[in-house]
Amino acid sequence: MKRPSIGVRLTLWYLAIFAVAQVAFGAGMWFLLRHHLYDLADDNLEGQIEDLRNFMEAQKKNASIAKLQEEVAEAYLLEHSGDYLELYAENGALLYRAAFLQDHPVSLVAPDQFRKPVFRSLWIGGRPFRFTVRRFAANGHVYTATTGIPMDDEVETLGLFRTYLLMFAPLLFLVAAGGGYWLSRRALSPVDELVRTARDINGVNLNSRLPKLTSGDELQRLSDTLNEMLDRIETAFLRVTQFTADASHELRTPVSLIRTEAELALRRSRTDAEYKEALRNILLEAERTTGLVQQLLSLARADSGRETLHMQSTNLAEIMHAVEESWRQVAQIRNLHFSATIAEESFIVGDSTALRRLADLLLDNAFKYTPSPGTVSLKLERKTDSVMMTVQDSGIGIAEEELPRIFDRFYRVDKARSREQGGAGLGLAIAKWIVTQHRGSISVESHPSQGSLFRVELPLSVAPAPKPVLA
Repeated sequence: MKRPSIGVRLTLWYLAIFAVAQVAFGAGMWFLLRHHLYDLADDNLEGQIEDLRNFMEAQKKNASIAKLQEEVAEAYLLEHSGDYLELYAENGALLYRAAFLQDHPVSLVAPDQFRKPVFRSLWIGGRPFRFTVRRFAANGHVYTATTGIPMDDEVETLGLFRTYLLMFAPLLFLVAAGGGYWLSRRALSPVDELVRTARDINGVNLNSRLPKLTSGDELQRLSDTLNEMLDRIETAFLRVTQFTADASHELRTPVSLIRTEAELALRRSRTDAEYKEALRNILLEAERTTGLVQQLLSLARADSGRETLHMQSTNLAEIMHAVEESWRQVAQIRNLHFSATIAEESFIVGDSTALRRLADLLLDNAFKYTPSPGTVSLKLERKTDSVMMTVQDSGIGIAEEELPRIFDRFYRVDKARSREQGGAGLGLAIAKWIVTQHRGSISVESHPSQGSLFRVELPLSVAPAPKPVLA
């Protein structure tokens, strides 16, 4: 069964709440009106009792029962207030009983249970009445009086009020249903627009965005959040697309060279030396391809979050000393002057393998683009709350307009020379990722023919406590 839409459900909830409120309001108003009408009737009955008490006060104190009967009958027989009156003396003698009560006896409460004034609503002969029973003192005697009034007007008024409520309630309910549905549709119309736009967004038009709302409510926050999500998705999609295209391009070149070299070697018979030369060229391209694939795998694992680093307190100075030793041999082979200045006890929280790779990538970049005889320097210095690693060279340098893009993947300043030297434009991108994972920053200063200076700043940490020596 298909679930109703949010608009329909909101309308139904609105109608349910409105119906409950309408019933509660109508019932409450009916009871308030009834209470008010009955209070007026009770006030009228209390007034009649008070008039009767004043009348009995005016009688002689030693008047006999017969005299009292005569006086009460003479006063109330023709009075409207005596139409529903019944009066007893304190000894139980009946002083007066209206003709109506003679035909329709009324017993509101047992004499032994009578403690305070009692009010009752009764239907007698098909008509509504309101009666009260009270005891009052007059001239030193206690009398018990029962009196009542008809409630035809009050009951008719209550009946009309109830009829009007039942008559107008369905009409108000229908109006509320239409209004509630209109309001829900109006409130959710931006959602429909968001849904229509979202359905049209795909991999071809990821630059499309949801409508910008200015309502200042939850829908605007939802629209802004979805647009921010689309920004991230578009950026990631473009990066994956660019990464795939660049990787395909980079892999196509060495594969084509390997295939061409193999085809040329197999086209005709050759000497052993020619075959060895062909195999050497194939091996060289295979090694370059292997290095490129490893770098691609590293970046892919980093993007997917599967490239995990083992962070622990590490003395960066020890890593830099090991790096220095390995690159001194490279400097001798390439006829470059290499110097290193390393501050001791530079502890940071990091992955020693990744930090070693970071230094190797920066130095490899410096050695690769520094012609002989040139200089390359490695420096590690401590600051107040950070450690600064710098790699400087006297190489070919980088043009100012190229600097913002050198950390992009597959970007190479001099593509021809990079190809000759085995570069794929991934080293600095990996270096930046390592620095980011260590909550650091990397920057570069360079000018053409004046060399380059790379700075890496990483936060310091507290040196680990020495392990106790067992005696």
